[in-house]
Amino acid sequence: MQNNLYSVIKGTGSYIPEKIVANSDFLNNVFYDSEGKVIEIPNEELIKKFKKITNISERRYLDKEYVTSDIAYLAARNAIDSSGIDPETLDYVIVAHNFGDVRPDNVRSDIVPSLAARVKNKLGIKKPEAVAYDLIFGCPGWLQGVIQANYYLKSGDAKRALIIGSEVLSRVSDPHDRDSMIYSDGAGAVILEAVKSDEPVGILSHATRSDTFTEAHLLWMNQSYNPEKKGTDLYLKMNGRKLYEYALTNVPLLVKQCIEKAKLTLDKISKVLLHQANEKMDEAILQRVFSLYEKVKIPEGIMPMIIDKLGNSSVATIPILLDLILKGKLSTHSINSGDNLVFASVGAGMNINAITYRMA
Repeated sequence: MQNNLYSVIKGTGSYIPEKIVANSDFLNNVFYDSEGKVIEIPNEELIKKFKKITNISERRYLDKEYVTSDIAYLAARNAIDSSGIDPETLDYVIVAHNFGDVRPDNVRSDIVPSLAARVKNKLGIKKPEAVAYDLIFGCPGWLQGVIQANYYLKSGDAKRALIIGSEVLSRVSDPHDRDSMIYSDGAGAVILEAVKSDEPVGILSHATRSDTFTEAHLLWMNQSYNPEKKGTDLYLKMNGRKLYEYALTNVPLLVKQCIEKAKLTLDKISKVLLHQANEKMDEAILQRVFSLYEKVKIPEGIMPMIIDKLGNSSVATIPILLDLILKGKLSTHSINSGDNLVFASVGAGMNINAITYRMA
């Protein structure tokens, strides 16, 4: 068999903020609907329903002295240390995010210079050929960065790439919008390395779609739902019902397409790592994937979830999840050599992507 280049994970890293924000911390919030009217349902009831739908009981918020590029650097440093590589051997530094550096006292996005440039600077990388750039692609941004890096590595033009997903959603969430309880902060990173192999290993296939004709504005930025909150500050908003319907219709189809591109069957998949957006939604997506294959029983433990304690940190959810599993920090889950994995994400755009990956 011909000796081919494959993109293989060399190391992983993450940064999970220390500050824990429980559901009970929202009991005193005054929530409004999209028309600016106070929601009369008691917060205890709202929170109970929220927990039932999302299974989120806690989320993490970043300490005020840090911004997105800081924790992107910390996750990157963690990945570099775990891989044992010299950072000067990196050919690409890609940072996926959606809001840049947002300070606690100013919700304006700061994206100049790029976050990737800031991370490369903090890492002390002198090599000018190490290309640093940002990627804005909604929640699937980190996975799209992995897909882009795979192209560079398989072409032979690059040998190593650092891909980071970092987000501080707590600073762009409206405290008067009940959807704000979903959002969390964090960062995750992987180092991909090009390796020659006679047998397929690492990234086996990928698939991406962007549905912008009618779905472009299912997530958007707008002013606070509180009509008394004056000013020009914008906060993250979403049409939860339509987003849910879109994801359930389209994510399973793309996952199946990606598995088929790898010439795999569903029974050969050991783990499915989905973007941690909403546990009920993720479970429904997984069920539909199995239904597409006319499978009824879903293997226990095939889809690890960390959303209950870490919430939805956008681009950071999948790399954090992967790092925790590979480092043995999720006691009920493990990934072993030869395992076939599926990664998939969905988010603002609307964008969906997926990869299949075989552990070396």
